[in-house]
Parts: sequence; C-alpha cells; structure tokens
Amino acid sequence: MRNGNLFVISGPSGAGKGTLVARLAQRVPDAWVSRSMTTREPREGEVDGVHYDFLTKEDFLRLAEADGFLEWAEYAGNCYGTPRKSIEDALAAGKQIILEIDVQGAFQVREKMPSAHLVFIVPPSLEELERRLRGRGTEEEDVIARRMEAARFELSHKDEYDKQLVNDDLDTATDELVAYVDSFADRK
Repeated sequence: MRNGNLFVISGPSGAGKGTLVARLAQRVPDAWVSRSMTTREPREGEVDGVHYDFLTKEDFLRLAEADGFLEWAEYAGNCYGTPRKSIEDALAAGKQIILEIDVQGAFQVREKMPSAHLVFIVPPSLEELERRLRGRGTEEEDVIARRMEAARFELSHKDEYDKQLVNDDLDTATDELVAYVDSFADRK
C-alpha cells in the first residue's frame, strides 16, 4: 500500500482542471476524487451520492458547526463543502485524494491539513483562456467577463501553491500531474 496524500487542484475556469483530474483518475489506480456536499437543488441529470451529496441547509450548517468540513463556502445562497471524514478515511486507506476546488477553499484546506499538496493549473495565456471559454459556446458575454476577472484574481495567487502546471499540451500536463502525485505516494 502506498502512502495516502491529499492533492488540491485549483485554477481558473477553462484551464482544464476537470479534464486533468479525470485523466489522473484513470492513470493512478489509488486516486480518489472527493465529492463535495451542497445545499443547492440537483440539476437535471445529477444524482445524489454521485455528482454531489445534497443536504438541507440546516444539516449542512450543523455539520459545519461540528467542524465536519475541510473547507466550505456559500455562493449565491447555496453552501458547498468538502467533508472532513471521507478525506480522513481515504487518507488512512492509502488513497491519493484529489480535491478540485477554488483558491479560497485551497487555503482553508492548507490551514487544516498543512501536509496537503496544492497544485495550480495555469492556462498558457489569458488570451488562450478566453478562447477556451468562448469555445464552449455555453456562456453569455457577461459570464465570460466575470470568469476572466475571477481568473486574474486566481492567477494572482498561483505562487502560493506548491506546484504550478501549465496546461498548454494536455498529454504533457497529464504526465506531469501523474508524476507529481506518484512522487509523493511512493515516498516512505
């Protein structure tokens, strides 16, 4: 059994975090991608216990008061958080835990678990990031503008991460991320 580790993956929308995490999970047999809890209503096609664990706001806040989250935040009236117990259980089982969360959440995790490895996914450029966001064809101009503003904020914190990984070539970025995870998992 390898050593359990916690990896926090952050980066702006459009940087390729989700794709890299999915590829990492396919290539690292003991990878375990954490599932968040939320108080929002499930969207069409989302399944409780698969995409999220859906809770009432009362249950969520009760868990937060009991220090049951590594990190949590409220956005637009809905709460989102990473449950502490499932992370601790996966660590004890020797899993390579992957959290895909924002910058603020990453720093909350680092505060509670200083041994966490923070990885920031950097787009090749802001122009490329905007091109990727527009290429999705799913967002209005005002949403793209807000995402670009958020990207500038997030990028201003990239130097506070343990590793920065530029996603300009998906295969290369995947190889680098897998090697980074494996380098910690194989340490005795």
